[in-house]
Amino acid sequence: MPHDLLPPDPFADDPNDPAKEIAAIDEPSGEPMSPDERSELLADLSDLAVYQALLEPRGIRGIVVDCGECDQPHYHDWHLLRASLEQLLADGQMRPHEPAYDPNPADYVSWDYCRGFADGITATESAY
Repeated sequence: MPHDLLPPDPFADDPNDPAKEIAAIDEPSGEPMSPDERSELLADLSDLAVYQALLEPRGIRGIVVDCGECDQPHYHDWHLLRASLEQLLADGQMRPHEPAYDPNPADYVSWDYCRGFADGITATESAY
């Protein structure tokens, strides 16, 4: 339907328009990603692939991250975290997503655990 056939926006030119919050989600936030930030993000994606390859066969479903905003743990399955990081790389921001439904905390490990596990595997394999 052509825009000019729609009824007028009741919040047009209203500084308190509630739709502005929704529109802000679609706008890029802040400054563009620096080359160093981009490099770190690519390294995180590479590390994530290694962690998943090592830990998924052992029953680990993904990574838990302690959220600084809500002080709650956030559980990310491997594919969800990869998609979020790839979106950050492509768009410069992550979109909100649904939290994991009733996650079993025993199925998730921290990023530091992943790093330590991978380092342990590497050290063990290089000893042979």
